[in-house]
Amino acid sequence: MKQVKTRLMKVMAVLSVISIAFSACQKDEEVFPVPTVTSSGALSGIPGATVSVKATISAPAGLKSITVLKNGVAFDTKSFMGTEKTADYAKDYVIEGAAGTVVTFSIQATDAKNQVSSITPVSVNVTAIPPKAIVEVKGNLEGNVTWTSDKIYKLVGFVRVGQEDVFGTITKKGVLTIQPGTVIIGDRASKGALIVQRGSQIIANGTASAPIVFTSERLPGEREAGDWGGLVICGQAPNNLPNDATNRQLEGGYGAFHGGTDAADNSGSLKYVRLEYAGIPINPNQEVNSLTMGSVGSGTTIDYVQASFGLDDSFEWFGGTVNAKHLIAYKGLDDDFDTDNGFSGYVQFGIGIRGAAIADQSGSNGFECDNDANGSANTPFTSAIFANMSIIGAKGAVNIAIDPLFQHGAQLRRNNKQKIYNTVITGYPYGVYIDSQKGNAKANAAAGDIDLQNVILAGVEGWGTGGFGLGWSVNVKPMGVAVPGFENMSSGTNGTAILIGDKSPEDWFKGLTGNKIVGSNANLGLSTSLWSAGRPTFTLATGTTESLIGPKLKSDLPAFFEATDYVGAFKSTDWTTGWSEFAPQSVVYVK
Repeated sequence: MKQVKTRLMKVMAVLSVISIAFSACQKDEEVFPVPTVTSSGALSGIPGATVSVKATISAPAGLKSITVLKNGVAFDTKSFMGTEKTADYAKDYVIEGAAGTVVTFSIQATDAKNQVSSITPVSVNVTAIPPKAIVEVKGNLEGNVTWTSDKIYKLVGFVRVGQEDVFGTITKKGVLTIQPGTVIIGDRASKGALIVQRGSQIIANGTASAPIVFTSERLPGEREAGDWGGLVICGQAPNNLPNDATNRQLEGGYGAFHGGTDAADNSGSLKYVRLEYAGIPINPNQEVNSLTMGSVGSGTTIDYVQASFGLDDSFEWFGGTVNAKHLIAYKGLDDDFDTDNGFSGYVQFGIGIRGAAIADQSGSNGFECDNDANGSANTPFTSAIFANMSIIGAKGAVNIAIDPLFQHGAQLRRNNKQKIYNTVITGYPYGVYIDSQKGNAKANAAAGDIDLQNVILAGVEGWGTGGFGLGWSVNVKPMGVAVPGFENMSSGTNGTAILIGDKSPEDWFKGLTGNKIVGSNANLGLSTSLWSAGRPTFTLATGTTESLIGPKLKSDLPAFFEATDYVGAFKSTDWTTGWSEFAPQSVVYVK
């Protein structure tokens, strides 16, 4: 028995050695990813200036060394203990060479397993002109102030043009003039924003070749929606809010008072302006948008403005009478064009394009329209007129997966009286939603106060009933499907849950002049690049535009509107050329 135990102990000892050896072998054979090097981007400066060549290194197996070449020749080497998983590299370089040349640094990392990263280049552009100085702007601006294109202006906190006291009384006025080609960045930490108070003006007139750009302060590849606050313009035109200091502040209560009795009030001019990565939450469901307009009057010019990658709405109007043309809402989070509190201006030529994975928890729409938050009958009614709009939802084809928070091409709700003409809507789960959960929008539609003419709703082939993802387009409720706001209404055999006057929603929509519902957007002449990365093709393809070419815009509209014979924002002319940007993540603004 003793011999058996002895043998057993020997066997166990051998097995233990084998196990240890096996574990050691396993450990030795553990596979680590190769190191990666991320640079801080391209640099520039005049000869003799000092720049810092920077990179961030990740080495899961432990960092052994960093090797840097300058134009293929050894420049710097750093050694490490092999225990660091990450490291930041920085080395000053005094710029050499003639203006117009490029110096290229190559950075490579080696880890403790002798695995090497790919080579990451950092270019230094040698220029004849010094990099632009960054000027920090804080507090209030008054009098005549000019920002010039030879500098970059950084908004720190809420920068105000003019001033009002806590009661909404104008105490100071200012006029901010911004030269063409000027870049304005927002401080990320303080969520810098620019607010033009009542009685003051912004004159930001860029050109097609030298637009004015408001953007993130961060480097290419790092920018995010909400990096800065946004542009807010407050005017003295009418709205339908109670006339007190609390209600006359824009939502969030950050001292942006708006409203008055001067429908022709002039808050200045925006032409050829880009707004990128803006928008901040103040309170739940109360945000600063890319461009927020509070009671802006018709004396103000808004033309050729692009809002890209905003954290909330791209464009939102709270009351006012301002008119606008040539607007681009590009891949914002919430709504493209949002109207509230009695906005009664005119808008022609606008496009909204969505990102497939970018939608808001509140539900994202092309148009969102309210008379006010409660759907009251307060006057003036929200009764804006939009014409020649292209509302391009994220679902361009059946194989494109989109965020489930997308809702309607147009959500017309809360007692509004908005009008939409010569407009194409596609790529949304629902087309047009006349929403009467608050107020009585459907009665306004029946009375003709909500009016849609020459509006094309285009589905996506193979996506749900009739090409719409959730099976209905103009409030047509399929049998057995619960739709918010329709719970207490009976369904007929055709699935209609609500009547507009004595008609089903679909019959009402098709009964208006020139409206159509088509099951596929494939034959409308729209380019598939509208659903791709980079600059889209906006003009219509020839020979496939039967639904979009031909309908003429109503001839009895105000003189502001240009006569057109097509549906949507474009026919054969691309008015975005030169000044717009559809890949701002890669643009180097701070040099």
